[in-house]
Amino acid sequence: MPLGIDWPMEFWTEVEKNRSVVVDFLLPTGIYLSFPVSRNANLSTIKQMLWHKAQNEPLFHMLSDPKAYVFTCVNQTAEQQELEDEQQRLCDVRPFLPMLRLVTRQGDRMEKLINSQISLLIGKGLHEFDCLQDPEVNDFRTKMCQFSEEAAAHRQQLGWEAWLQYSFPLQLEPSTRSWGDSNTSQISNPDLLVNVKFEGSRESFTIQVSTKDVPLALMACALQKKAKVYQHLTMEQPEDYVLQVNGRHEYLYGSYLLCQFKYICSCLHSGQTPHLTMVHSSSILAMRDEQSRPAPQVQKPHTKPPPIPMKKPSSVSLWSLGQPFCIELIQGSKINADEQMKLVVQAGLFHGNEMLCKTISSLEVSVCSEPMWKQHLEFDINICDLPRMARLCFALYAVMEKAKKAYSSKKKSKKEDCPIAWANLMLFDYKDQLKTGELCLYMWPSVPGGPRPSRERLLEGEASRTGSPTTTSLLPSDEKGDLVLNALELLDFSFPDCHVGSFAIRSLQKLTDDELFQCLLQLVQVLKYKSYLDCELTQFLLDRALANRKIGHFLFWHLRYSEMHVPSVALRFGLIMEAYFRGSTHHMKVLMKQVEALSKLKALSDFVKVSSQKTTKPQTKELMHLYMRQDTYLEALSHLQSPLDPSTMLAEVCVERCTFMDSKMKPLWIMYSSEEAGSADSVGIIFKNGDDLRQDMLTLQMIQLMDALWKQEGLDLRMTPYGCLPTGDCMGLIEAVQHSDTIANIQLNQSNLAAMAAFNKDALLNWLKSKNPGEALDRAIEEFTLSCARYCVATYVLGIGDRHSDNIMVRENGQLFHIDFGHFLGNFKTKFGINRERVPFILTHDFVHVIQQGKTSDNEKFERFRGYCEQAYSILQRHGLLFLQLFTLMQAAGLPELSSSKDIQYLKDTLALGKTEEEGLKHFRVKFNEALRESWKTKVNWLAHNLTKDNRQ
Repeated sequence: MPLGIDWPMEFWTEVEKNRSVVVDFLLPTGIYLSFPVSRNANLSTIKQMLWHKAQNEPLFHMLSDPKAYVFTCVNQTAEQQELEDEQQRLCDVRPFLPMLRLVTRQGDRMEKLINSQISLLIGKGLHEFDCLQDPEVNDFRTKMCQFSEEAAAHRQQLGWEAWLQYSFPLQLEPSTRSWGDSNTSQISNPDLLVNVKFEGSRESFTIQVSTKDVPLALMACALQKKAKVYQHLTMEQPEDYVLQVNGRHEYLYGSYLLCQFKYICSCLHSGQTPHLTMVHSSSILAMRDEQSRPAPQVQKPHTKPPPIPMKKPSSVSLWSLGQPFCIELIQGSKINADEQMKLVVQAGLFHGNEMLCKTISSLEVSVCSEPMWKQHLEFDINICDLPRMARLCFALYAVMEKAKKAYSSKKKSKKEDCPIAWANLMLFDYKDQLKTGELCLYMWPSVPGGPRPSRERLLEGEASRTGSPTTTSLLPSDEKGDLVLNALELLDFSFPDCHVGSFAIRSLQKLTDDELFQCLLQLVQVLKYKSYLDCELTQFLLDRALANRKIGHFLFWHLRYSEMHVPSVALRFGLIMEAYFRGSTHHMKVLMKQVEALSKLKALSDFVKVSSQKTTKPQTKELMHLYMRQDTYLEALSHLQSPLDPSTMLAEVCVERCTFMDSKMKPLWIMYSSEEAGSADSVGIIFKNGDDLRQDMLTLQMIQLMDALWKQEGLDLRMTPYGCLPTGDCMGLIEAVQHSDTIANIQLNQSNLAAMAAFNKDALLNWLKSKNPGEALDRAIEEFTLSCARYCVATYVLGIGDRHSDNIMVRENGQLFHIDFGHFLGNFKTKFGINRERVPFILTHDFVHVIQQGKTSDNEKFERFRGYCEQAYSILQRHGLLFLQLFTLMQAAGLPELSSSKDIQYLKDTLALGKTEEEGLKHFRVKFNEALRESWKTKVNWLAHNLTKDNRQ
C-alpha cells in the first residue's frame, strides 16, 4: 500500500463475505511481493501461497525450509509482533497495515507460541513486563510461574479420579452437603427413574433407583442390566466408571447421595427424567493425557556469555538514620479543577489507622495542566522510628474562596477546601528497604458531596477509604490500607498493619471451593488495592485455581474485566494471569476460544447498532444472519464452553433463531442447539455491548448467597440461578432463561385492552393454568409462592429499584424471578422530583391471587406465604454483618451506586442491624403490610409502562 493512504482501524472488524485484501510481503532475501489474500485465510495457508509465488523470484534458492521462518507485523498498538500461531486468520491478527514480513525463526518456537497466546488473553504483551526492569516484578514472576509450572507437572501424575475432581468439580446443592437421613426424609418421592447409556452406544436403559443411593449404586445397577441384556459372562466393575450428564461437562461421582447433585435436584423439581452416560476411566485418562501433554523441550543454545555480575548497591541500616523523614513534592499532571481555584496537597504518615505524626500541607499553587510544587515536606518523625508497614498518604484539594454573605461585616473572606483525589504509598518495598528516588502515583477520585471536615480529618478518611481510579490523575499508588483489614474481617479474622500473613492464608485455606467462589470477587478487590505484589495471597489463589478449573475460569474473567485499563491494576492482574496460564496451558486454549467468540459478537453488535439506525429491524436481522453464516463466524461461535458456566457446552449456533433486542444498546440474543439426549431444550445467551454488568453480577451473587443461607437452614425458595458475567469494559453475557416471559407480555397477551392489562388480576393465573394443566398447576403455584417470597425479601433488603412489568419474569413452571439490576441500595429513579419507587417491594394483588389459587378467602395459603417471607428475612438479619462486609469491600469496585457510606447505611437499615431478631421481624412486618396496602401504586406505574411501550409479542 503506498504511503499516505489512510487505512481504517475498523477494517478488520467489518463483516463482508469473501472480501480480500492486497497484502505486501517482504522475504528474508529482500524480495518484495504483493498479491490479494482472503481476509479469512490463516497464516499457514498464506505462507504456502507466498512460497509458491516466491519460487519464480530471484534468490529463492537461498531460502531454507518454510518452517524456519515466521511472519511478523506491526500490530494495533504499533509494536512489532511475531505471529507464531499460524492457525490464526489474517482478520484475527488485524495488523496495523496489510504488511507481513517473513523473518528467520529464533529461539524456542513452543515457548514463543505460548507467550503469544498469553499476551493475547491478558491483552498485554509479556515484553512489557520485561521492559519494566522492576526487581519486584521480576521476583514475583519467577516465583509465581515456577509455582504454577510445578503444579502442572504434579497434575500430570494424578490418577483419573483426582484429575476428574480438578477438571470437573462436583456441582452440589449447598443445603445438601452435610445431609443425613433426617434431611433426605423431606423428599416426597424417594424413587427416581434415570435414563443411562454407555459411552459410544446409542442404546440406553431406564433404571429405577432411590434418591438416597450414591452414583456407584446406580452404575452397578446399569452394569447388571447391561450384562443381563447382552448376556455377558464377566461383570465389569462400577468403580471403573463415572456418570456424565448428557451434553454437559458435568459429572456425578463420589460418596454423595444422588439427591445432593444440582442436576438431579433440578430434574426432581421439574419432573424430568435425568439422562446420564457411563464413561470408562480409560476415557478420562485419555483426556488427562491430551490436556496435560507437556510442551516439547527444546535445548536453548547459549549464544551469549553470562552477564557480568552487577555491583551490590551500598545500603545503610535504618537504625543509623536519625534525621527527620523528608519527601519532595515535585508536580502533578492532568488535574481536573477550575482555573479560579488553588491547589494544595495534604500529606500524612499512618500505621494502620494510627497517625504517626502531624500532617503537613503544601504551598498553594495555581491550577494548570501540570502544577509545579518542587517543595520539601519534612515530617516530625525520624527515619529510624518508621515502622515496617508505614504508609504515606496524600490528599489533593482545590481551595476556593467562600462566598461572602450580604450581612457579614467581616472584611477577610474565608477559604473552603474541595477534595479532588487521594493516593497512598507504602514506604518500604518488598525487600523491606525504604523506597527512594522519584515515584509517580496514580490518584483515586474523592467521593463528591457530604460534609467537609478539616484537612486532617479528611486525610484520615482518605487513608482508609476505598474508591475507583481515574485515568486523568497525577501522583501514585493503589494502596488501600483498610481494605485488606476489611477482607480479613470478612473471613472472621483480623490482622495488625493490614498485612495478609501466614495465619491469614491458613484461615483462607479452610474455605471450601464454593465459599471461596463466593469471596472471589472480594479477594480480587483486595489484590487490586495493595501497593505491593502479594506473593502469599496470589499463591493461595493460584493454588486453588490450579486445583479447580472452575475457580480458574472465573478468576480469569474477574481479573480480565476488572479495570484492566488502569496501569497499576493491569500490571498486577496481568502477572497473575500469566502465572495461571503457565500452569494450565490447555485451559488457556479453551479461554482463547471464548475470547475469539466474544470478539466476533462485539463486531456483530457494533454492526447491528449502526444498521438498526438505517434500516428496519427485519432487514437488520436478515443482514445479521447473513454475516453469522460466514465460515469465520460459524467456526468462532460454535463448539465452545460457555463463559457463563464452563460445564455448559455451546454446540451449533442456531442462526435462524438469533436476533437482537429493542433496548438502546441492542443486545444480541444468540441461540444454540443442545447436545443433551432426551431434551428438546436449546441454550441461549444474551450479549450486551455498552452496559456495565458489574452491578447486575454483584446483585445476582448476593441473591445466590442468600439462597445458600436459606437452604442451610432448610428453606428452599426455588432459586432461578441464571448467569451473568462482565467480560470487558461495559460488555458481558447474561444467560437467557428458557420457557419464561415477562409480566408485561403475560398481561398484554391475556387482555383485550392494553390500558386495562395491568389491572387484569386473572391474567397471570390463567397463563399458569395454560402452561400447567391438571395436577401440575398445584406444583406451579407452589413454585410461584416460594419464589415470590424469595424476591420480596431479596429486593427489599438490597433496595432494588426500577421494578416494572418488563423486568419481572415468570417461568412456565411457576418460578418468578427479577432481571436488570441497574439500581440498588435505594438509588431509585425519580421523575419530576418524585420517587418512582413508592413501595418497599413488589407484591401486587395479582401475585396474591395466584398464591391463593384464585380464592379470595383462602387466607391459609397467604399466611403460609407471609411465613416464608418472615423466615427468609430473619435468616438474612442473622447474617447481616456478612452482607455489610461484602458490600463494604465492593465499594472499591467503582460501582456508581456503591460508593459512599450512605449506600452501606441503606443495607444496615433494611437488615435492621443493631436490633434484636424480634425487633427486626416487627420492622419487616411493617414493610410487608405497606407493600401490600400500597400495591395499587405499582399497578399505576405498570399501566404507564404498558402504554408507553408496546410489549405485545
